[in-house]
Amino acid sequence: MHKTVTELADGRELIYYDDGPTVRDAVDARPLEPAASVSEVRVDPFTGDAVTIAAHRQARTYHPPADECPLCPSREGRLSEIPAADYQVAVFENRFPSLADSSAAHVAPWSDGPYALTPGTGRCEVVCFTSDHGASFVDLSEPRARLVLDAWTDRTAELYARPGVRQVYCFENRGAEIGVTLGHPHGQIYAFPFTTPRTALALDRAVAHLAATGRNLYDDVLAAERATAGKPDSRVVLAGEHWTAFVPFAARWPYEVHLYPNRRAADLTALDDDARAEFPRVYLDLLRRFDRLFPEPAPYIAAWHQTPRPAATELALHLELFTLRRTADKLKYLAGTESGMGAFMNDVRPETAARTLREL
Repeated sequence: MHKTVTELADGRELIYYDDGPTVRDAVDARPLEPAASVSEVRVDPFTGDAVTIAAHRQARTYHPPADECPLCPSREGRLSEIPAADYQVAVFENRFPSLADSSAAHVAPWSDGPYALTPGTGRCEVVCFTSDHGASFVDLSEPRARLVLDAWTDRTAELYARPGVRQVYCFENRGAEIGVTLGHPHGQIYAFPFTTPRTALALDRAVAHLAATGRNLYDDVLAAERATAGKPDSRVVLAGEHWTAFVPFAARWPYEVHLYPNRRAADLTALDDDARAEFPRVYLDLLRRFDRLFPEPAPYIAAWHQTPRPAATELALHLELFTLRRTADKLKYLAGTESGMGAFMNDVRPETAARTLREL
């Protein structure tokens, strides 16, 4: 992997990742003012959950036409967020971030009775998987998918080294049904100044499991799933030498798959060479199965769960992939029980979903 670090016109960082030495000297010629984002993190007094308030994001770019895409390479008469005329993988600071270190200069920590507020510091980055506007992650070659993995890993290492960062979250939203506002194939990375609510809950369960059994919860779940491989009611979708993909026992979404490295790792930086080498084949296989579920490619969210800082050895790296579509012409909208109470109800039996994905 070859890495080139440069800046955009307003001072935001831009990083090119290439599979070999490449000259990246294009300059951002846009007349941009320096970026200054302000956000707050407020704590829900009843749940302890952190909620980010980022009012400036109301003005962010929304569904631009393809010929005005800000993630495509720049060309004469059309300058974008990527000054180069072409690129392999590019990462840059979001122009409309939910979290930014500039918040610290404008928001003072505050508390009053049951309420607490802190600056929304951190970092939000955009990861462009390819310069091809019409492509998707599933269209990448295995070497290019490996380059994306290397970029995620590099960013994870650098962001965790920043003061105040508690959790690094790499993810992709694909499809208008998910709420994607830019059609170009891309993902994002958030560097949170707090442990996210879902991770905090998982940590509580993992700590309790360790105390009760003396074993790691993630190891036990993976072992239980792999032990059923080949059986009619198995939830395993595919099993490689170094990765296993399975539908979770209590899946929330009609088609949801979790991808675990067979050797537990805390985060992307801790994956061994064998797991890195096998990941592109396994992940692209999984995405192709999702795209065969329905006549049209499935809208999905792909979310990397990484151990927060300070390191919690009870947790483990894994990827969660799910689609909001439950049939070819029906979406899984959150019902009142789910949005209002967090009590999910799934219309598809997890074992049935796994069998469907295996047969594809």
